[in-house]
Amino acid sequence: MKQIQLQIKALSPLAIARQKPGGSVSEVEDYIPGTVIRGAVAAQILQQSDHQSTNLAENGGDFQALFLGDEPAIFQHAYPAVLGSHNDIVIQDDIRVLPATALSSKNRSGFKPENNGVFDTLIDRFCAEGYGYPYDPNCPTDGKRVDTPGISFYSQLNEEYYKHEVNKRLLTRVGINRRRATAEEEILYSIEVLNESESKGKNPKPVIYSSAIVVTDALADALWQFIHARRYDFRLGGSTSRGLGKVEIKAKPPEDTKPNVEDKVKEFTHSLRKRWLEWNKIFGSPLKELSSDVMYFTLDLQADAILTEQWRRTTVVSATMLQQFTGVEAPLKLEATYNSYDYRSGWNAAWGLMKDVELMTNKGAIYLFSTTQPNEWYEDLAKLELTGIGDRTCEGFGQVLVCNDFHLVFRENAV
Repeated sequence: MKQIQLQIKALSPLAIARQKPGGSVSEVEDYIPGTVIRGAVAAQILQQSDHQSTNLAENGGDFQALFLGDEPAIFQHAYPAVLGSHNDIVIQDDIRVLPATALSSKNRSGFKPENNGVFDTLIDRFCAEGYGYPYDPNCPTDGKRVDTPGISFYSQLNEEYYKHEVNKRLLTRVGINRRRATAEEEILYSIEVLNESESKGKNPKPVIYSSAIVVTDALADALWQFIHARRYDFRLGGSTSRGLGKVEIKAKPPEDTKPNVEDKVKEFTHSLRKRWLEWNKIFGSPLKELSSDVMYFTLDLQADAILTEQWRRTTVVSATMLQQFTGVEAPLKLEATYNSYDYRSGWNAAWGLMKDVELMTNKGAIYLFSTTQPNEWYEDLAKLELTGIGDRTCEGFGQVLVCNDFHLVFRENAV
């Protein structure tokens, strides 16, 4: 498998609707879902095939393999990626979702140096449970209460952490009388959109999103060449006939990618054991001892996931489910889980129908596992970082990260 890195620059407002069941207002997402990118690429391929011969659509062969085959291309979500001022713009490719166990001060929530800092509590929660004590930390800076920091996406640059977000606004439109081609009385509506640039300053910086496509080696070059040659032709989201959704997509040449899971698992386990010993010095003997031959690792959801176990929707990745996802039969135990859920629907433009209502496990969810045979898991966990877990992974759902290094940011070292 190869990875094509994408940088999507918004040239006009983006109407990326987020339809909730039963809602009368169509909200906008704070990122570009993989399903939107996937639909735009598929539509462009089919449109080009009507006018000229293209290898991707010829006889349905490559198109079939890209979108309907046994190993379809995986279109990951595109998250906001710009840092810095207008004169010194830095675009981050490695955008991550903040874990659900991260906390920050209620007074000045956010990363340092402007705020009181953010820290993670996963390992300390595990230790507190092992020693039989409740874990209720306060802010290390002002000593006051903490809460979730309200940060969805972040990146790290030069040992500093940065928050990534986008601005939104409402566009008010008037209905048109189709017979007279004039404004219709008493028909006004508003569309919530993602801004194409930041509204502050005389020279606002552009809004750029980072994404990737994971595709088989045989189709990687053809797909890259197709996107690269039509970088200005794609339209994302709704209301494209009204001037919305115009983007520029820069595609980098395909690269081989293989996540280094083994080192991350070893570092996470080492930090957990070291923290366990620190708790031992303060609170004495634990309720249970850590076995010396057990290794620990986490699965961090980097996108909403659609999970099913025994034909029923669930929000928990059990040990049995992970063994099925990877095909590994080595012993595995689920130690802890932190997650939340939501319901999501949508619109299928190809069919002209509403999508099914899905139970979503929200991004940022964490699953802590332990195993006595870690060598059996390394290779398959690395594959899992590329392919994801659950249903509709080709649309960007279920993307995971093994042992997010933010779990090693403890309270006394808040960033």
